[in-house]
Amino acid sequence: MRNVLIPIVSLVVVGLLWQAIVVLFHVAPYVAPRPLQAIQAVTQNWSSLWPLTLGTIRETIYGFFTGAGLGVGLGVIMAKVPVLQRSVYPVLVTSQAVPIIALASPLVLIFGFSVVVMVIIVAWIVFFPVTVNVVDGLSHVDQDFLNLARVYGASRWRTFVHIEVPATASPLFSGLKIGATYAVTGAVIGELAASSGTSLALYQEHANTNLNAAGVYGTTLLMTVIGISWFLLVVLAEVALTPWQRRSVARRYPWSRRG
Repeated sequence: MRNVLIPIVSLVVVGLLWQAIVVLFHVAPYVAPRPLQAIQAVTQNWSSLWPLTLGTIRETIYGFFTGAGLGVGLGVIMAKVPVLQRSVYPVLVTSQAVPIIALASPLVLIFGFSVVVMVIIVAWIVFFPVTVNVVDGLSHVDQDFLNLARVYGASRWRTFVHIEVPATASPLFSGLKIGATYAVTGAVIGELAASSGTSLALYQEHANTNLNAAGVYGTTLLMTVIGISWFLLVVLAEVALTPWQRRSVARRYPWSRRG
């Protein structure tokens, strides 16, 4: 309960501070609305915002899983082939030095105004932290465990599955959580770049053009909720898939079974 209540209380405190600043400093409504006004801007226009929100969620999911899959695969290959790691790693670092907003325009020229642009941008953001964390995780597996597996005659595949994968799970999920936090940002940037049709980012831009501050802040809150929800889903997946991180009982390794 403490792990749940503390974040909720923190969010409530942020909302109260927002309310206090607007009231005490007499901030004009067209500059910054009150929290309730921002929430009402979402609820009152939910019939219009709902399909746009689904579109942003869909782009986030496609891009996240594409980037995560590429990151895990590339990370494993780089960790197993040191020469490839030394040659590819600088390229990956250089690729992340390219501003995402600058990358969006060439992608629009190549793929047109389609959802592919959003998916590529999200995947671009996600795959780098996943790749780096997988490489680091596989490079720092406890050598004693690897030696023990060899003594028991475990094959390379079983050693990878039962020793290296669990050892890499924690850094992998750290990379996934970083990617989940920024995935929505990539989707929004892609929507702004591929400015055709309707999207949550264009809805916010239209509200900004019309000086609809409540709509601007409301859509910002909505995007934030999507990002937080995706982050929490990754956390839940980590809890479900890595039970050994929360138990004190020693693990049983399949290759050590006799008879």
